[in-house]
Amino acid sequence: MSRHVTVSAKIPIELKRKIVEFGINVNQLIRRALEEEVKKREIERLKKMAMEIKKVLEKIPEEELVKIIRETRETR
Repeated sequence: MSRHVTVSAKIPIELKRKIVEFGINVNQLIRRALEEEVKKREIERLKKMAMEIKKVLEKIPEEELVKIIRETRETR
C-alpha cells in the first residue's frame, strides 16, 4: 500500500501551457516546495518554543541551575 497522498490545485491554463513548454517536473517541484515550507515552519516553531523555555529558565537563579547540573552529573 502506498504511503503517499495526492494533492491537487487549480492553476490558470496559461501557467499549465508554460509548465509544459519549459518541461517543468511539477511533482518534484511541488514536493520540494512543500518540504521546504514544512521545514521552515518547524524551525519557526522550535525557535518559538526555545524562546518560551528561555523565559522560564531566566527566572531560575544561576546558582540553582549550577546545583542541578552538578547533581545530574554526580548521578551518572
